[in-house]
Amino acid sequence: MDRLIYTAMSGMSDSMLRQRVLASNMSNSQTIGFRAEMLYSTPVTLKGPGIEARAMSEGEVHGADMTAGSIAQTGRPLDIALAGDALLTVQAEDGSEAYSRRGDLSISVTGVLQNGDGRPVVGSSGPITLPPGAQASISPDGAVLLANPEAPDQPPQTIDKLKLVSPKGSKVAKDMDGLFRVVGGGVLPADENARVQSGALEQSNVQPSEVIVQMIQAQRLFDIRTKLISTARDVDESGAALMRIS
Repeated sequence: MDRLIYTAMSGMSDSMLRQRVLASNMSNSQTIGFRAEMLYSTPVTLKGPGIEARAMSEGEVHGADMTAGSIAQTGRPLDIALAGDALLTVQAEDGSEAYSRRGDLSISVTGVLQNGDGRPVVGSSGPITLPPGAQASISPDGAVLLANPEAPDQPPQTIDKLKLVSPKGSKVAKDMDGLFRVVGGGVLPADENARVQSGALEQSNVQPSEVIVQMIQAQRLFDIRTKLISTARDVDESGAALMRIS
């Protein structure tokens, strides 16, 4: 009887993890450049005398759905939508390089170019800084352009260039903070062929209607596994009653 209970309990734990992943995706359905997290469940059979019939389900978030989201035109000069599989390099909280698809850029009060998560955007030699209130824009190749308000007839000058990278050929995983990192450490080299679309933003690739259906399915599966434990209890009680009669 414990075989049934063990397997059902393991399945319930997997269902709860799946619900948390789906809830995270749903809450980020309006987050700029968000990539839906994907959960992989693997059946694991315990090895050893008398316990190989007990199986558990092991679930873990291993990656993200890299399908592109829809593009919305904003007209803001610092908004960018990354083309193809390009990633924008940002500085993580610990100072290391990380990567994101979020392109709603702005200039902080200290002059740091940052994305919507407040992460400093990395250029050719580190985080990009601009004069506060600067009239900046982004060219299709990622160059950061600065216009001189005192000389409106002069073309904008290139201050720095966004470090745009491509994950092709490297194993990149999504971390708990929503940023992508190279598995095992290291950084991705700049991709000179990467392009961005200025004045536009890529929306989240989460489809709320699909997530709702998946949440209903996960809840029903959790209920079924709960009933299995209840059934196991009833069978155990019936067996104990027969033993008392005999």
